[in-house]
Amino acid sequence: MADKYVPHFHNQAGAPMIEVGAREFMCIGALPPFDHPHIFLDMGTESEIICSYCSTHYRHNPALDSHSAQPEESAWREAAAT
Repeated sequence: MADKYVPHFHNQAGAPMIEVGAREFMCIGALPPFDHPHIFLDMGTESEIICSYCSTHYRHNPALDSHSAQPEESAWREAAAT
């Protein structure tokens, strides 16, 4: 069993860029049931990454918690309950 939950983020609002507190996370594209396959993204030492499925541009913001995003609604909190 996994010992930590991987953060999930989406771009339902169509933001040009989403700042996230995590360097490793899942992009789900939009909110269920319209989400795309959950794509694991790993920034490594870089500060930005683009989802290969939906082209959402993510930027790491070290001031944010690993499960937080700007805009705030881009963090998918429902997945944490499962």
